[in-house]
Formats: sequence, structure tokens, C-alpha cells
Amino acid sequence: MMLFGVTLLPYFTAITSSIFCVVLAVIVSYYWWVAPMVAYRRLIRSGFSGPAPRFPFGNLGDMTRKMSKKVEVVSKASSLISHDIHATVSPYYARWQRDHGKVFVYWLGTEPFLYVADPEFLRKMSSHVSGKSWGKPTLFKRDRDSMFGRGLNMVEGQEWAVHRHVVKPAFSPANLKGMTSTMVELTTKLTDRWHAMIKSGSNEIDTETDMLELSGEIIAKTGFGLANEKWREVSEKLKALQVTLYSSHFVGVPFWQFMTPKRIIMSRKLGKEIDRFFLNVIKDRKRKMADGHPHTDLLGLLLACSDGNKGLSVKILVDECKTFFFGGHDTTAVALSWTMLCLALYPKWQDELRNEVKEVIGENEIDYSMLKGLKKMNLVIKEVLRLYSSSPNAQRQTRQEITVDGQTIPKDTNVWIDIVSMHHDPSLWGDDVFEFKPERFIDDPLYGGCKHKMGYIPFGFGARMCVGRNLTEAEYKIALAVILPRFSFSVSPGYRHQPTTMLTLKPANGLPLIVHSL
Repeated sequence: MMLFGVTLLPYFTAITSSIFCVVLAVIVSYYWWVAPMVAYRRLIRSGFSGPAPRFPFGNLGDMTRKMSKKVEVVSKASSLISHDIHATVSPYYARWQRDHGKVFVYWLGTEPFLYVADPEFLRKMSSHVSGKSWGKPTLFKRDRDSMFGRGLNMVEGQEWAVHRHVVKPAFSPANLKGMTSTMVELTTKLTDRWHAMIKSGSNEIDTETDMLELSGEIIAKTGFGLANEKWREVSEKLKALQVTLYSSHFVGVPFWQFMTPKRIIMSRKLGKEIDRFFLNVIKDRKRKMADGHPHTDLLGLLLACSDGNKGLSVKILVDECKTFFFGGHDTTAVALSWTMLCLALYPKWQDELRNEVKEVIGENEIDYSMLKGLKKMNLVIKEVLRLYSSSPNAQRQTRQEITVDGQTIPKDTNVWIDIVSMHHDPSLWGDDVFEFKPERFIDDPLYGGCKHKMGYIPFGFGARMCVGRNLTEAEYKIALAVILPRFSFSVSPGYRHQPTTMLTLKPANGLPLIVHSL
């Protein structure tokens, strides 16, 4: 275009580019800051306080500084190991609780979160919401997509109800009964290896590593029919993906992916490799089922429900495989690891459980029906999950506006529930809250004497409780029933007690124990 002999196209191009940049800046500002700030101010006006955020990092700077100052909660003497772990696991939450109470607002980047460590507030908030009405924070769904995709723990609403209906039968007593012999066989194989190590003069064993291997092999064989050489491949990749995903301090910051490009590239690469692995597993199983081989494990049930028009696509099948392999692998392993530590610290309970196994099972083969007779073991399980909950927190996102005691929680509010805090709250559990006392569950088997029913939620709460908790309990009891009659164990002098969160609650420095054959 010409005007008075001057070409105007460059000017129009510059103006158009400027307008586009301004519009883009407005959209980005609204999405990343204005809209979250509006929600934040509504929470503040409703009476919620919290640490002041700093754009664009929110409270991440303070969280990172406090994490860098974390210290071990133990000296060299195992007798001085403390179970008062909340300030070690989450030092920033512990500090903010002192300043703002058990319900407050904080920020991950430009995402405000309502922090909840008050069981009564949680009860009132949950009473307004059905299981299908809870969502998952969009922030975490994006960040953890390579690990979980649209698996059960990430989907919402009717889709969640369909997925849960499909997978729940896999954890029925009838199915678990059929898994018992495999669990016994694999645990016995582990004990044979321990005997060989001890005989060769090596009796310090990193039990966390071995519990991870044991639970991984159990879920691989009982859930997916995977042979030993196959499951290790995906286990190592999932472990690497877990470390990669939880290595960033910028989650929630606008365009944070560009701040950690190596992390993003690695997580996507690992995610695609894991997807391909399970896709091949699914194809192989479909061929076997077409040849008439029945399968009632988790994968078989998922495939059976994917036939016809029931809505389970191949991508969803892969995502469910990833979700349950990780869940059945990691959560059970850390629960067993912390139990081994507690039994090493308290030999009285180690002896009591060993004697109970001898009384209930004796020289007989372990049968699923015998597990209900391990009542003292039940007490220990519950106390370990109180002190060292495999899932240290839960995240939700409101799908409707909720009012609790006159305080309004807007729709789409991110909610962070601090399970570790509630499980270690002296006002709920009394002065002995940091003591290992399984007997607290004798008179109150469900809540261990906790003053509020929502104060003890090791498997979550409401309709979205862990669907695989029966498998976890069965695997847990069988592993201990095989190990305890064969070995005694104590804490290694080299153990350093530093629980840390990496989706699950893990021992940061491994879990070396001194193991002796009986």
C-alpha cells in the first residue's frame, strides 16, 4: 500500500504485531495472575490468611529456602530417632501453621492453594462435595501427565466413576486369595537371597531397595502377568521419571517449563518409553486372550471392560497400567520399609509379631484366610501408617463453591490436605503423639483414639479413598509373615533418619538394617 509515495505495509505490520503482543500480554496476565489473584482475594475476604506471595514465584522462594535448611531428625544413636517428622518433611508448612493456623492460603507460582490441616474444617468442606465433584488441581494434572495421564487418580466426575467401577473387582477378596501363593513365592525368594548374603558375611541390607524390588515384582506378576526380566525395565524408568518430576522448584511459575528444559525433555522421553512398554504388554495380552487364555488380574479386567463401547481407549488402558503399577509398587514398598524400621527400633513388637505369625500360621502354607488372624500385625500397620503415611498429602480442586462456617471457598480452588500434619497433631492424638504405640488401636481399631475421625486418613478420605488398599494390606501381611520367622533385624549404625516427600514418603538415605538369620 502506498500513500504519498510511501510504502505503508511495514507500518501496518509493526502496528499489527504490537497489537498482537499487547493482546497476548493481556491474555497471559489474566490467565497467570489476574484470575488467580481474584480467587485469592475472595479467599482473603472470607477470612483466610497466609504468607504474602511474590509474583511470579508465589511462595516457592520461601519453600525452597526452608527445604535447603532441612536437617536430619536423628543422631548416630538409633535410640534417639524421632517420629516428630512434620517440620522435617514440610518445614514451610510447619512455619506457616504457627503464623496462620491450620487453614491458610499459599501460592505455588501463580496458583493459590488452600492448605488444610484441620480435620473438622476438612469434614465440613467434604460434606458439601460428592466424590465425583472433587477434581484434581490442573497444575498437577499437567505436570504429572507423563506418569499418570488420565489414570484413576487424575480423572474426575463420571469418568472417575467409570474407571473405579472397572478396576475395583481386581482387588476383591476372591482375586486377592488367588494372588497369595505368588506373593509368598516371591517373598520367599527374597529371604533366600538374604540368607545367602548373611552366610557370606554381609548382614547389612538396604531394606528399602529390597522392599521396592519385592513389591514391584508382586504387582508385575499379579497385576500384569509380567516376567522378571520385563518388569525391571519399566520399574527403573518409573523411578527415574519420579525423580525427574520432583526435582523442579518452579512448578506453577508461568512458562516454568522453559526454565528447566532438560527436565521437560527427560520426563516426556521417559513417559513415551513407559507408554510404549505398556502398549506392548496390552497387545501381547490381547493376543493371549483371543486364544482363549482367561485372565482375572487387573490388566485382564481392564481389557475385558474395553471391549465394545465402554469407553476405555488404548490410551486410557496405558494410563491405568502406569497408575496401578506405580501405586501398587511404590506405596506398598514404603509402608513395608517404615514398618521394618519401626520393628527394628522396637524389638518387643518385633518379637510379638513373630510369635503371632508362629501361632496363627505355624508350619502351614500361608493362606489368604489366615491373614485376618494377624491382629497384632493390624495394630502395627495402622500405627506405622499414622507415623509414616505412604501418601503424606492429598490434593483436590473444588468443582463448586463451598461455604464452611461463613467462609466461602470459590469454585476451582486448589486444596492441599496435609495428612502428615494431622497424623502428628498433639491436639488430636495427645501427648504421646510422637511415640510408636500400636496399642492405641486396640480399643479404637478405626481411629486409634484420635479425637476426630478425619484426623486419621492414611488411605485418603471419602469416595476417592485408595481403591487398592486391600492389596496393600494383603501384600504387607504376607511379606512380614514370611520374613519375621526367618530373621531378626536392628537399625544399622549408618542409618540417617530423614523422611522426605517424593509423591510418597520415603527414607531419603535408604534404610540399612542389620539382619540375622534365625
